[in-house]
Amino acid sequence: MDRNLVIVGLGYSGGAIARAALAAGWRVIGTARRPEGAPDDLTAVPFAEAGEAFRGATHLVVTAPPGEGGDPVLAAHGEAIAAAPLRWVGYLSTTGVYGDRGGATVDETTPPAPSQPRSVRRRAAEAAWGALASRAAVDLFRCGGIYGPGRSAFDDLRNGTARRVIRPGHVFSRIHRDDIARAVLAAAERPPAPGLRVLNLVDDLPVESATVMEGAADMLGVAPPPAIPFEEAERTMSPMARSFWSESRRVANARTKATLGIEWDYPTWREGLAAVLAAERRGG
Repeated sequence: MDRNLVIVGLGYSGGAIARAALAAGWRVIGTARRPEGAPDDLTAVPFAEAGEAFRGATHLVVTAPPGEGGDPVLAAHGEAIAAAPLRWVGYLSTTGVYGDRGGATVDETTPPAPSQPRSVRRRAAEAAWGALASRAAVDLFRCGGIYGPGRSAFDDLRNGTARRVIRPGHVFSRIHRDDIARAVLAAAERPPAPGLRVLNLVDDLPVESATVMEGAADMLGVAPPPAIPFEEAERTMSPMARSFWSESRRVANARTKATLGIEWDYPTWREGLAAVLAAERRGG
C-alpha cells in the first residue's frame, strides 16, 4: 500500500517527524522556507509550489500555525487537498485550546474552551481540518510545551536568559520533540476508519516551571537563577509570556497512549533533559 507522506513545515517538530518516517521506509515530501537546507534523502519544496505533492498525498501532517486569516494550508492548497487520495491527516495543535482550568485536569474528552486569541485561532483551524473527517481519519494532536535538543532549559541557562519564576501550584505540561514524532508516526501507520480523534501529546508529569529550571541547573552543575516571585516577574514579561502564565491545567494522556499503543521514551522532564544533555556531550 502506498504511503506518501506530506509534511507541511519542516521545522523543529516537522523535521523530527520527517526523520522518523524516512527511517521507517515512508516516502516523504516536506515544505520548507529553505528547501536547499533539507536532508539529502528528503524531498523538500517551497510551500507555494507544493500543489502536486498534496495531490499525491495519502498521509498529511500539518505543523503550520494559523494566522489571523485562518489556516494558511487550506487557504493556499484547499483544492489540491480535496483531490488528494488521503487516508489520514494529522494536525499539530496545542493544549491551549482547553483554556484556563485553574490547575484542574483535562483529558481528550474535555470540550475545548480557548480564551487567548492564538488558541481561538487554533481551535478554528482544528475545526477546519476536522471537516475532512468524513473521508479520511483526522487526528488532532494537542501538544504541550515542546522541548528537546537545542530548545531546552539548558540553552536558557547557558545564554543567560533563564528565569526561575515562583508561582506555587501553577503547572505546565510538556512533551519532548522526539515523542511527538513517535506518536505521530504511530498514528499514521495504523489509521482508523474516517473520523475525528483527539490525542494529547504531553508527558506524564506536569510541573511548575521553577522545578524544571532547578533540575536543569543541577544537571549542569551550576547554580539556578535567583528565585523571582511571579508578581515581580510579570511586570517585565512579554504579552506572549504573560498569556502563557495566565492559564494553568493538568493534561492527561492515558487515553492517547492506549489508543496508539505506545509509552513515551521521555515520560517526564527528567528523562527528557537527561537525554538532551547526554546527546550534547556525545556531540562535543
